[in-house]
Amino acid sequence: MTAPLQYQVRFDLADAARADALRLGQAEPALVPLVAVLARHRAVAKRQYDAFAEYVAAAEQHDIDQFPLYAWTKATIENPVKKEKYLKSFTLHVEGQEVYDKAAADALEAELKPLAEAGVITRLAKYDTDPAHNPQPPQPPAQRG
Repeated sequence: MTAPLQYQVRFDLADAARADALRLGQAEPALVPLVAVLARHRAVAKRQYDAFAEYVAAAEQHDIDQFPLYAWTKATIENPVKKEKYLKSFTLHVEGQEVYDKAAADALEAELKPLAEAGVITRLAKYDTDPAHNPQPPQPPAQRG
């Protein structure tokens, strides 16, 4: 029997200054509705750049060979164009979980849609854990066919 799919909601903000304000919990009037939605759903916004940088730091502190996405992740955060993108991109953790059930993801997505339509957030996406629905990590050069 296969495990039920889990979900994750992600969004982008328009600029790095607003993203920094959200990440640091600074009072930003335009973000008040977003912060309220997150609080209602017991969700925390994790900036994707920070997650990538933490992954690279952990790999460098331990055995890089045990971190299959190390090279890709390090190249991503060192690329100025990609860095700019991921500084404005957030993954939502609900009740401390990176992935969560469909009901939680659907409810969060439904409340965030009006904020996307109003321009508070610029992109809203919901992903599931089915590998067929998501891009797969790049293979190391030795494994490419």
